[in-house]
Amino acid sequence: MKTKIGLLLIVFVVAIANLNAQDVTTVEATDSNISENLDLEAVASVFGESEDLEDFEKRLNDPDTQISNLDLNEDGEVDYLRVIESSKDETHLVTIQAVIAKDKYQDVAVIDVEKDSEGETQVQVVGDVYMYGPDYIITPVYVHPPAVVVWFWGPYYNPWRSPYYYGYYPPYYRPWRPYPTPRYRTNVHVHVNVNNSYNRTTVRKSRTSVELQNKSRKNDFGSKNPDKSYSKRNESSKNKQDLNNKKGTEKVNNTKTENSKESTGKKVQDDWKTASEKKGTKSNVKDNKTSVPSNKSNAKPANKSVNKPA
Repeated sequence: MKTKIGLLLIVFVVAIANLNAQDVTTVEATDSNISENLDLEAVASVFGESEDLEDFEKRLNDPDTQISNLDLNEDGEVDYLRVIESSKDETHLVTIQAVIAKDKYQDVAVIDVEKDSEGETQVQVVGDVYMYGPDYIITPVYVHPPAVVVWFWGPYYNPWRSPYYYGYYPPYYRPWRPYPTPRYRTNVHVHVNVNNSYNRTTVRKSRTSVELQNKSRKNDFGSKNPDKSYSKRNESSKNKQDLNNKKGTEKVNNTKTENSKESTGKKVQDDWKTASEKKGTKSNVKDNKTSVPSNKSNAKPANKSVNKPA
């Protein structure tokens, strides 16, 4: 009798162990090619839907849309992307930086916004050479002039420099775990506005943007990990566009049409306001100076619980 009871207990324990094993979620490693984990076409699309740079940064880090899949510091959480702006005359350089550690940042891409001699605004999204290789450039042609572009030249413009840093994030931000790259690519394409065109080129139009970028570029991750640069990861291709062509992964809506006009200019409306001003609040950036809230009770700590992908 005791022998039978013992056997039943063993069977019961084994069954419970099998059930627990089935509950374990296995997460595949993300693609070692880090340029696959931030789709710049999606970035260009999100930029075109933003009302100002504060709104743009929020959209880049929205935990519901999950535009980014970058985890450069490999802490198991997608890195927060901050937005930094610099300008000279009729040129604005919008820099997207991954926050990877205390006082450590990595440029991942920049957006050149420049008004030409005819008063029209040209926009180009340029991948950082460490991340995407040299001359990986997207020129978006928006079906409607983006509000963010109008904002640059409007009466409500104020320079934007993100007040957030490692360990201190906005209240809306909830980090998430990186997905396997194929799943990320499938998910992120849902957030690309297919009514726009995303034209590829190797020619960067703004010399002023290059000048501004050379003065402000952050390459903390790249300096520490030279072996992970694009040129080291993909010795047989010049940049991510070249790699896409070889893989045959280029999307149909990237093709430039003959009648497309590469302009996002629009006459400024006198009554146009930013999203924060519509809500009766003001941006915390004035005259290139950032005012960080003194009450950090709403800030997100560095170590946070993360949401597992389904």
